[in-house]
Order: sequence, then C-alpha cells, then structure tokens
Amino acid sequence: MAVTQARWADLRFYVSRLLGLVRRARTSLRTRGLRATFERIAAHLRPAPAAARASVYLPAPAPFTPFTLPSSDAPVASIVVPVYGQIAHTLTCLRAIAAHPPRTAFEVVVVDDGSPDDTARVLANVEGLRFHRRAANGGFIAACNDGAALARGEYVVFLNNDTVPQPGWLDELLGTFATHPDTGLVGAQLLYPDGRLQECGGIVFSDASAWNVGRFGDPSDPRYSYVREVDYCSGAAIAIRRALFEEIGGFDARYAPAYYEDTDLAFAVRERGLKVRVQPFAKVVHVEGATAGTDETRGAKAYQVRNRGVFAAKWSQALQRQPKRDDSTPPQLARGTAVLVVDALTPDPTRDSGSVRLVNIMRLLLREGAHVTFLAANRRHDGVSTQALQRLGVEVWFAPHAGRPPVWLKQHAKALDVALVCRHYVAREFLPLLRRHAPRARVLFDTVDLHYLRERRGALVTGDPALARAAEATRQLELQVVRGSDVTLVVSEAERRVLADDAPGARVEVLSNVHELGGRGRPYAERRGLVFVGGFRHPPNVDAVAWFVRDVFPLIRRVRPDLEFHCIGSDAPPAVLALAGCDGVTLHGHVPDLSPFMDGARIAVAPLRFGAGVKGKVNLSMAHGQPVVATSCTVEGMHLRDGEDVLVADDPQAFADAVLRLYGDEALWNRLAANGLDNVARHFSMDAARGVVRQVILGLPG
Repeated sequence: MAVTQARWADLRFYVSRLLGLVRRARTSLRTRGLRATFERIAAHLRPAPAAARASVYLPAPAPFTPFTLPSSDAPVASIVVPVYGQIAHTLTCLRAIAAHPPRTAFEVVVVDDGSPDDTARVLANVEGLRFHRRAANGGFIAACNDGAALARGEYVVFLNNDTVPQPGWLDELLGTFATHPDTGLVGAQLLYPDGRLQECGGIVFSDASAWNVGRFGDPSDPRYSYVREVDYCSGAAIAIRRALFEEIGGFDARYAPAYYEDTDLAFAVRERGLKVRVQPFAKVVHVEGATAGTDETRGAKAYQVRNRGVFAAKWSQALQRQPKRDDSTPPQLARGTAVLVVDALTPDPTRDSGSVRLVNIMRLLLREGAHVTFLAANRRHDGVSTQALQRLGVEVWFAPHAGRPPVWLKQHAKALDVALVCRHYVAREFLPLLRRHAPRARVLFDTVDLHYLRERRGALVTGDPALARAAEATRQLELQVVRGSDVTLVVSEAERRVLADDAPGARVEVLSNVHELGGRGRPYAERRGLVFVGGFRHPPNVDAVAWFVRDVFPLIRRVRPDLEFHCIGSDAPPAVLALAGCDGVTLHGHVPDLSPFMDGARIAVAPLRFGAGVKGKVNLSMAHGQPVVATSCTVEGMHLRDGEDVLVADDPQAFADAVLRLYGDEALWNRLAANGLDNVARHFSMDAARGVVRQVILGLPG
C-alpha cells in the first residue's frame, strides 16, 4: 500500500508538471507571443548537464629561475608560510601565488624553521618575499607564531608550503569576513592534486576525535559547495584577523611541535562568540603529509595521537556539547531548523524584484540560525546566481547531483522542518511529494503575488475573453494550493483580504517585499531623466512601458523636450524593442548594477495598468531616495500617500502632469524622497520582515 501511494505521488508530480506546462504555454502565447513562449519552454526542457571532473591548477615543473611576488608594503593580508626543507614544494606554492596574484594587497612571510637543505639560498632569489630564518628548529607551531609576529596585515593567513593555492583563493577567503561579519576564522576547501576533495572543514566529536568533511568526495557536491559553519578547519590554509590571533595568544605551545593546534585555535575563536567557517570558493591543493608523512605511529605525525589527549583535557567542557562519534552513519552536517526553499528558477536579484525578496528572506532565515537548502524546479546550476546563494551560506542542489524532484525528496526530505514553496504552479507539483516524503514538515506556499488576480486584471485591461477564462482557471488551481498548504504567504494586506473571501478557512500571512536601504543618494540638482526598471518576462511590464512611451512620454516631451527616458529590463519582446526608435527613449536591456540609475535618474516611473502584489520597482527606487510617479494599481498595498510619499495618476495626461510637476519642484522632490525612504524602512526592510520570518516560517517567538 505504501509503495502504491509513493508511486501515485510521483506520478501526480509528472502529470501536474506536464499539464501545468501546457496551460502556462497557452496563456504565454497570448500575453508574450510565440518567440518568448518558445524560449521559455526550451529553457524548461533543456536537459540537465553531465557531471564535470574538477580541474586544478598546478604550475608546470621547471628548473628554478628567479621570480617576483607582487607584494605590498601596506598589506591587508600577511601570508605566513612555515617551511622545513622541501624546497621544491615551497617554490611550487610561491610560483602559484606569483602566477595568479590576489587582488587583495598582500605580503608573503616565509619562516624557515632551520631547513637542512638550501632553502635560504634559493629563496634569496625570490623578490617581494619577506624571509625569516629561525635560529633552531622549533616545529610548525613556533614557526607560525614567529611569522604572525612579523605580520603587518589586518589578517594573518597561514598557508602550508606543500600547497598550491588556486586562482582567486585569497580574495574568496577574506571576502568571507565581509559577507559574514561574525566570522572569526575561515578555512579553504582543500583538494588532492587529482581534483578530489580532501577536506571542506571538520567536525570534532565529544571524544576529541575529528572528521574531515567530504574526504575523497566531489568538490562540486552541493553538500560541500556552500559557506558553512564548522568546528574547525585544517591549518593548511586558514585566515584570521591578526588582532584576534594575538588576543588568543597565537597557537598554543602545549601542542608543540604540531597537530591539534588548528582545532584548538578554532575552539578558542568559538569560545569568544565568533564563528568558524569554511569557504569552498577558496580552493587550495594540498599534498597531504608531504612534510610530516601520514603514519601516526612514528615521526612528527605521532604527536597527533598524543595531542588529542591534550586537547580533550583543555576543552573538556566544550566537548560535552559536541556530537558523539558513530562510525556507522556519516555525521550530520546541517545545523539549526532545516528549511527547504523551492522556486521555479534560481533567484537572480539583478533581474527581478521577486528574486530580491526571496534572497533576502533566505538571508533572514540564515541569520536566525536556520539551515537553508534551495532547489530550483528546473534543477539547473545558474552560474553566478547559484554561487551567490552558496556564498551566503545556502546549500543549493542542482543536476546532476540532484535527481528529479520525486527522487531527490525521497532521499533528503525526511529531515525537513519547513518547506517554503514559491508560485502556485511549482507548489502544485511539489505538495503531494512533500506530504509523502516530509511528513513532519510544515509546508508554506509563497504566492509571490496572487497570479489569478494579476491575470484577471490583465484580461480586464485588454478585454480578452480567453485571458479571462485562463485567469479563472488559474484561480481554481491557486486556491487549491492555498487550501492544501499549512500557511500561505502574500505580499500585501490587500491580497490577504482577497483570500479571506476566496479561501476563508486558510491561514494567510503577509510577508512583503524585503529590501536593504540604499540611502538618499545624490541630491535633486545632480540628477537627470526618468527611469523604469522591470523584467519583460512579466507581461504587466511590457504593457506598462508600451503605454508610457506611446501615450504619456510624448506629452512630457512637448513641455520638456530635453527629458530622457531610460528603460531597463531583460528579455524585451519585439513590442518593447520597437520603442528604441522613439525620441528620448533608451533601452538598456539587463543591467546587473543599477546603482548609476538609482543615484543618477531624478524620477522613477511605474506606469503599470494591471498586476498584483507589491511592486519591487517602487521599493527599489524609494530605498535609494528616488521619488516615484506611479499608477493606482502599482501602489496597491504599499502604505503610500499620494502627494506625500508618491505621486499617483492613471490617465496619460494626469501621469505626464505628475512627472513634470515633480521634475521641476525641488521641495516636493525632497519630501517624496525622504518619505519614500522612510516608508521602505517601516514596511519593507530587513528589520520589518524579521518578525514574520521568525514567527511564521520558523515558528519562533517574535
């Protein structure tokens, strides 16, 4: 019986996906046209990529010739390389740094721990290197502490000489401190020379033994590809603020000559309330055991066994909070409430406001200590967008590592506490699977906006009966998902009122757009022109720009022929591209960095004639101190007052008059800029959303 139910849930997924694709394609043909619809279907059906073996950079062997390290006299980072013999390894490490120098200002401090070979003579021919030779061999810990004492950078980076840093490693490593300000220590992802994973952080068990996360695995495996809290990182490649290292007292000499000093340092960092993280985008090849070997029964490696006891005695209280070792099952990597987020595509905040909202919701979940996993329904690795989530600390699954949703959920969903599924056509596919494979998880349906409300309004504007019938079909499907979910999220009180009538028994909560405040930006006198921002895969934006350029902008240009209109948005259809020939109109397409337009344009226009939800384009501009002229539909549910926070107009002449009035009235412009920014802070900021995320998604006290 259970097998039959599982197969039925899987079958429902595939049937729902097929029928949903057909239905959305029919609607898209009427609203977007043949070309845009074909491109959307092709992207949806594109096969998942095959697995690719990781490639590593290794300098080609060559006889020694002098070379230069492009070091700085005012370094941000001091790379400390302790050496004892093994000059060939040392040169390979230094050549790798010289061949692909970091953008961050750095210095390299090599500490020679009494090498018996010609290390000192050879390294004298490497320019830009600070070289320090110890009077006698004291071991790894003594050499590292000596190097840190010589460091001039804000950060000390300890790097074994038997490593090959990969391009970009240092910038990624140090970037972790900016992205995650509570980081005290960060380590690199260590690779074997053949590209296999050696370590992506480590776990310490209650008996003081340790486990290297991902050993011998695939470095691109989603479990090892995101910034993550760990118990410790191997000292082969770690970074720490120099002031913190000095405050701790450096590496503890009781572990001399070596082993467990890196684990001890990590525990000292955590004792101070800071986090230890691993940065998988900082990749370093490590020839494990090149100096000390791998045999724990003799040589320097034998200190690893002895120092485990030293560590256990020093940190006995902290170890009581560590997990017990169970060699029968792999240790649990996730920490905190397990939240799965599912959307149709990987969010890209440079393209649409829905992505800005979803990414910021995930950021808030991470700040509350949740373990966030993201799965796109198309299972694609979307390059920069996927990597951006991974850098934030989101575990992102994609093909070929992620099988089709029925398979993936069967493997991974049992441990979920919460599932947040976006858009009704995605939720409709996933709901039966989640109920089957994640029986204890609360399922939240995030509408993003009420699709049927937007479609119904679009049908009214165009007078198209077929669109009206499609909107009613969407209504039935969307309400079915609302009734089947534990909680439904909408973005405005207006939409909550709609669902109070259409789905009276459902629990509906408001979690609106979430923005970071950009500040007031440049003053009135330094700004010129008008701007519109919006992706053109969204039919209301196509209609809005066409209406504005056709019916409104000529009225504005009659009075102010100098005004320019900047239209920004990806995936422009022919109807929008045709507007490029109109006087004063510039189509910019996709613009990854909107800052010049947020700071440089005097007014943002939002002339939408239909739609639903809260308009991110309005909040985006207001968050940067840029006043907005909009239609009534655009500002619905946004707590905005006409004449105080925004100017509202719905017919062409009134809209043109509002733009001209605001463009020429500095006092009005300043009032709207200040009030709009305040409105975003009160209703649409990270602080405004935090309570809803805690209470509604995570079920925590407010």
